[in-house]
Amino acid sequence: MNLKFVAAFVWVVRLESITRAAKKLCLTQSAVSNRIAALENELGVELIDRRNPRFRLSDAGFRFMGYAEKMLVIEHEMRGELGTPERQPFTLRIGAIESVLHTWLIPMVDTLKRSTPRINFELTVETTFNLAEQIRRGALDLIFSALPAQENGLINETLAPLEMVFTGAQTIPPARLELDALLRHDLLTFQRGSHPHVSLLNALHAAGIGDKHVHSISSISALALLAESGFGLATLPRWVAERLGPENRLRIVDTTLPLAPLPLHASFWNYSTNPLLRQAIQEAVAFARDYAAKRSAPPAGGARRTLNAPDTPDSDALLAEPSAGPRAS
Repeated sequence: MNLKFVAAFVWVVRLESITRAAKKLCLTQSAVSNRIAALENELGVELIDRRNPRFRLSDAGFRFMGYAEKMLVIEHEMRGELGTPERQPFTLRIGAIESVLHTWLIPMVDTLKRSTPRINFELTVETTFNLAEQIRRGALDLIFSALPAQENGLINETLAPLEMVFTGAQTIPPARLELDALLRHDLLTFQRGSHPHVSLLNALHAAGIGDKHVHSISSISALALLAESGFGLATLPRWVAERLGPENRLRIVDTTLPLAPLPLHASFWNYSTNPLLRQAIQEAVAFARDYAAKRSAPPAGGARRTLNAPDTPDSDALLAEPSAGPRAS
């Protein structure tokens, strides 16, 4: 039995799509379909129920999936035992929101590079919504975002949240700003619908302020530059504000308006058939967990790991309306 055909079947099942599996494996859709058909001919059973418009395995396909994963695990163990001592290079595809880029993403990548010299990186900085979509279709291996990605087979771990603060030009007096004084400034935060944007609107609403204009900026660098220029007060993670402060002539502004912390989650595939990639992901998540915990906001529940159940609601629903909860940054 051709193990490349078996691997194609496993990815079709994991991603619930021949199209997504083809992109993941850098093959055409017809090539993946032919590999599945070849397996079915060899086994003499249908593995995919083609009568259903939505992706669905046949009973035989469910049973074969367990054997397929075991076969691939044995293949990797055999190659590791009988192959050459030198490991082949492999690629870890990481996605992160910009707040993570400005905090611990670079130290994490540097640590992984030192511990795993044969590793290559593909880094993507995007919004949570786009990161969730990319990992769901197999374009990323690991993401750090403000919401857990919802897909069968994805593992999510809650990380320590980031404390959010107001920042402004160094010319602003150091005294604590009461609400009236705060509202004399323009307010800037992340893009519309992001977690910091919705949280700021909710904080204003809770304080009885419903008509304050809030500027939405999609770049942390732009937020810092605008705040430095005196355009207004920007909300940033404290970690980011402290790092950018000296170089951008920013200062953290103490106010009486509380800001909700920015939640962080790691979402990743469990690569049981690729021990090198699985180990790299585990090291990356462990680094993020420990590093984030050092400078976290007040505890919001602690870390937990969950494997998404089939009936877990799609994260797009969570992102659809601000009233259903903050959209991720």
